[in-house]
Amino acid sequence: MTKVPEPPKPLFELRQLIYDTKYRSLTVQAIAMCLLVLFFSWLINNTIQNLTALGKDFDFGFLTNIAGYDINQRLIEYSSTSTHGRAALVGILNTLLVAFLGCALATIIGIVAGVLRLSKNWIVARLMTIYVEGFRNVPLLLWILIIFAVMTESTPGPRDFRAGGSASMIMFDSVAISNRGVYIPFPVWGEGSGILIFVFFLSLICVWLFKKFATSRQQQTGVTLPTFWISTGIVIIPSILAFFVLGQPVSLDYPTLGGFNFRGGLQLRNSLIALWLALSLYTGAFIAEIVRSGILSVSKGQTEAAYALGLRPNRTMNLVILPQALRVIVPPLISQYLNLTKNSSLAIAVGYMDVRSTLGGITINQTGRELEGMLMLGLFYLLASLVISAVMNIYNNSVKLKGR
Repeated sequence: MTKVPEPPKPLFELRQLIYDTKYRSLTVQAIAMCLLVLFFSWLINNTIQNLTALGKDFDFGFLTNIAGYDINQRLIEYSSTSTHGRAALVGILNTLLVAFLGCALATIIGIVAGVLRLSKNWIVARLMTIYVEGFRNVPLLLWILIIFAVMTESTPGPRDFRAGGSASMIMFDSVAISNRGVYIPFPVWGEGSGILIFVFFLSLICVWLFKKFATSRQQQTGVTLPTFWISTGIVIIPSILAFFVLGQPVSLDYPTLGGFNFRGGLQLRNSLIALWLALSLYTGAFIAEIVRSGILSVSKGQTEAAYALGLRPNRTMNLVILPQALRVIVPPLISQYLNLTKNSSLAIAVGYMDVRSTLGGITINQTGRELEGMLMLGLFYLLASLVISAVMNIYNNSVKLKGR
């Protein structure tokens, strides 16, 4: 049998880069990339020339200079003799703190408000509508200022907590709400507290394993376990037993009135609380609409089928509606978390020292390194946004419905 020779491959010609659709897209991309590189090269060169004309250079050595200013709310040790780099780190941690607290509270508020907006109770549904429309249509800055003004003007001063005064501490005299902030007990970690923390985290791992077992058992046999109460017992009982066996290694430092202010405990300044509540309530209104639309995207037949099988309304919501609604809820929820994190830069309006106030404010004013400071500030928000997006995308992939 004779073998038919393959036809020779056509030779490549330069005109194919323009007229051949196979190569034309590559040509356009290569040209666009070259133009982009040239643009950034011109931009960087122009910036360097302008800095040279002003007698400046591009240097991050200012981060090692003494900052010379105080920060009222901080999570790590800091003083006015610390460096600008330390001040920037304090601001970054303050930003991450209010962003984490805001995302957590906004999620809770949004889920509750979104579900209640669909309530058959006319009063409850209308109240949630007023909340959602009120917060969504008023600028966030105004809500920050309003909440801050309420907390500073309508709360008593420390002198009112004295004997015979008009104010008193709450929760068994352990929490004080004043115009200087909220004072709460602060944990004091003693010897053996590390073991207690290890037991607590080990209990959380056991809860995760138990929930996996309960889910597997339900899928195989249809029998459901009281996961909430069993999980609560797994977390609380070992921790309490370890707490007393180790001789109570963790104690509480309670705030007490001394002189003209409270001493001891942990002070949560009004600026932090106002910013946290405003961000949470404002973003929670948007999350409520996302949750409501996600629930409405699930066919009513799913609910009717669940009721026909004898499932109660709360279990229908947890086991049937929400798992299907999550694929609609999670993607726009990521955008709301990103918006909340970036909106925290409004903290400067109430004097909360976040990274915008430290690195992007006082440090730039003192050192004159506006270009370096703004580049670092933009890089921080970029990295924070990418991390939030990555984590939420991983969660989104874990909860999305998988076909057979």
